[in-house]
Parts: sequence; structure tokens; C-alpha cells
Amino acid sequence: MTTLLQVTSLTKQFAGKVVVDGIDFTLAENTSTALIGPNGAGKTTTLSMLTGLLKPTSGIVKMLDGDLRSTIGFLPQFPQFHPWLSALEFTEMAAKLNGVPANKAKLEAQKTLEFVGLGNDINKKIATFSGGMKQRLGISQAIVHKPKLLLLDEPVSALDPVGRREVLDLLKDLQQETTILYSTHILNDAEEMTDQLLFLRDGKLVEQGTLHEVRERFDEPNYVVEFNTEEEADHFIQSEHIGKAKGRYVYIEIIDEKESMQELLHHLSNAPYKIRKVERQTASLEEIFMKVAKKI
Repeated sequence: MTTLLQVTSLTKQFAGKVVVDGIDFTLAENTSTALIGPNGAGKTTTLSMLTGLLKPTSGIVKMLDGDLRSTIGFLPQFPQFHPWLSALEFTEMAAKLNGVPANKAKLEAQKTLEFVGLGNDINKKIATFSGGMKQRLGISQAIVHKPKLLLLDEPVSALDPVGRREVLDLLKDLQQETTILYSTHILNDAEEMTDQLLFLRDGKLVEQGTLHEVRERFDEPNYVVEFNTEEEADHFIQSEHIGKAKGRYVYIEIIDEKESMQELLHHLSNAPYKIRKVERQTASLEEIFMKVAKKI
């Protein structure tokens, strides 16, 4: 993959306090990267430095194909709108501010509003928009000039479940056309739509890689065994002295997958009743993040 953005030793201090601490990462073209971490981890400060809204204390942000500021789109966590404008007027204004020629700005605004699902609402005043519609409008102003890099700060954190699903589906479509870096503390979102994970904690980049790579480093194999009844599950635990029961399911943590799996199969073969199913469970991204956080 072709590298689009390179970040080297990026650092930000406020009144002597280090908020972002010498982080390094790259973004490849047409990929989606999740910048994840708890509140106060440094996610918004990092994005603000990438957009140029904040000047780094030290470090380098380099766009390898074009000028950084002219090739990015940005949606802040709390976007501000002019409620008296229509969606078309607002997006057309954003297009002109981002360098789209005046004679093309209106047409590009119309196309973009259609793309984000606001085609039937282009002449409605923003004051009448729901939260989900405003978030779509925010994405519209961020992409109307066709940026190579789209930066999104907590793009779905303030939305209800319906609005959140709509925006996530829209971002999946956008992955086909641009490079996306978005911050989130909702780890299910990162698990659903990302090529690369960047874990921030107290301003430090403590882990990075694809979801598969991070899982390989931190996942611990766990198995769930389904029995016919709760009584059978309880009896299995009492007789074999392994696992924890929940209803008719027994959850078993494996330490050494090869050797322990053989032991597990031995225990199961000794069970005097039919076992309905044995499944390997994969750790959620939230569970992995808790393990990553303990590294510090």
C-alpha cells in the first residue's frame, strides 16, 4: 500500500504538561484507521495537530502526496452550523472555502448531499435537522472538496442507535474513495470498520496494528461448551474441576492452546452426556484494550 501520511515524534505540551507524547504512525491510501482510547487520552489533540488547528510542540506531520491542509477534510466532535442556512447553502459555502471553484461549488454540494443521504433535504433549514442529519451534513462539508484524507473526531458518539448505524454505513462507503482517520472510545465501532488500530493512553501510542495483528498479540483462547441442561453443565464443572457455568453453558479459559486443548478434549470425552456444541471465543476489542492498557 502507498503511504499517504507520515507522523513522526508528534508531541504536544500545555503549560508544561505532555498531552501527546512523541507518537509515530503512518496512514496508507484508501484505508480506515481508528484512534482509540479513553477520554483524555489525547485523541482530539492529535487530530487538531493533524488539521493544523494546533501547532505541535515538536514532531513532523508530512503528507507524502500533496499539501496537508489542502487535501484534508475534518469533522470536529461538536460541529457548529448556521441554523438559518439550508443544507445546500451550507455545503456550497464549505466547498468554496475549501477551494472548489465558485461555478462548480453548488453542483458539487448537491452531489455530496445526495451521497450522504440528504438529497431530499437540501433546501431545508439546518435548524429543523435531527442529530443524525446534522452529522451527515457535517460529513458532507468535510468531503465536498474530495479530500485525500478525512479526519473525524468521535463521529458517532452523540448519536442514537439509528443515527449511529446510518453514519457507520456511510463511513464504510467513504472508505472506497478516501483515507479515513477517526477517533472513538466506542470500541465496537473500531471493531466493525477499520484496517488499522492506534491505541492511545495518557498521550502515548501504546499499541498499533491491524485488528488481526493486535488480537494475535493479546487474545487468549477461550472456549464455550454447550450442554443440554443447566444440571449437566453444573455436573461437568463439579466432576472435571474446570470452567465456569452460566446456564447450560460452560466457559473455559485456555492458557497453552495446544496442550490445554488436548486436556479439554480429554475432559469432554469423559462427560457422560451429549455435548451440543464447542466454540472458540474471540476477545472483544474492549477486552483487548484493557489488556493493552495494563502494559503501561
